[in-house]
Amino acid sequence: MTARQFVHFNNAGAGLMPQAVTDAMTECVRREAAHGSYETELHYDKILQEGVYQRLATLLGAPARDIALFDSATRAWCSVAGRLRLGATDRVWVTPFEYAGNLISLFELRDRTGCRIEVVPLRPDGELDLDWMSANISDDVALVSVTHVPSGCGIVNPVAEIGRILAPYRCVYALDACQSVGQLRVDVAEIGCQLLTGAGRKFLRGPRGTGFAYVAPELRASLTSDFHDLHVARVSSPTGYTVEDDSARALELAERTTAAVLGLHAALGHHESAPVAEQQPVAEALRATLAELPGVELIAPGSTQSGITAFRHRTLSAQDIFHGLGTRGINVWQIRGDHTPLYLTERGVDQAVRASVHYYNTVDEVAVVGRALRDLIGS
Repeated sequence: MTARQFVHFNNAGAGLMPQAVTDAMTECVRREAAHGSYETELHYDKILQEGVYQRLATLLGAPARDIALFDSATRAWCSVAGRLRLGATDRVWVTPFEYAGNLISLFELRDRTGCRIEVVPLRPDGELDLDWMSANISDDVALVSVTHVPSGCGIVNPVAEIGRILAPYRCVYALDACQSVGQLRVDVAEIGCQLLTGAGRKFLRGPRGTGFAYVAPELRASLTSDFHDLHVARVSSPTGYTVEDDSARALELAERTTAAVLGLHAALGHHESAPVAEQQPVAEALRATLAELPGVELIAPGSTQSGITAFRHRTLSAQDIFHGLGTRGINVWQIRGDHTPLYLTERGVDQAVRASVHYYNTVDEVAVVGRALRDLIGS
């Protein structure tokens, strides 16, 4: 089949960690067992306090002081979105591709502040309606949340064009880049966003339990303050404390898993030389193979697609396909419509299958998947 003896088409869930990542994490744990956790943290201090932030900053085209680390992309999102100062006259724009975890946070923000949530419409071809955005944007729009690449389908949204539309206005432009960082070029200056969140475990091939955010200085200055941990603040009197670091790290908690951060650092270093562009021919071959199978419906709105492809079958359930491929050594994922509710659920998609490729996947592996699906379908 492959040198791995299985086909991993679940990179949108978690990419396969390269050897450099497992080596870095294993060595950290061994050192912790032999020398102590605090001592190990001190040993890796340069990476933990500077190196990982600089590598993320380089990846995103941002200053290192605007980068914060979290244990997940959702934690990163909630740590910022939940602190926005909104009121009853403010409008919040989301797209139909918004991730359900982000929506829950926004619904809580709405219930607490009285702001209104509006959904940007799609054009008939499935693309976001940029003309509608241009015609309806005004200074009462306080937040615009856009998913670069949704987890429930493979469309690549035009985030830089949206940034140009929003630039003259006071709104916060928030970008969920969970599925784009690592498979697409992402530059916050070109996009024009003030918030970007992402995960280490997907197309960056880092460990689970790692996430990050770019938070622009003007956004940090506007957030409500609910807590500062001891890595950025100190109790300066019997009745007060002083914040000594106003970088994005002020949004973090001091406690974190050293091995996970070192794994993320190694993944970022590995990614710097990764041939990311090579995934596109494989993704195109996968979509073409699926489109030829009887009864298969691709869920692929818009004109520009990423390495993620979602589909369902007319008679076979997503669960049957997921398990059937799994028994044949093929990793895909069964996705829920209510995880992308404003798009999938609204279109009657309760369950679907997601196949997501990365640069280490091959056209030969696509052929393996195609044969396995034909066998399952019975064609």
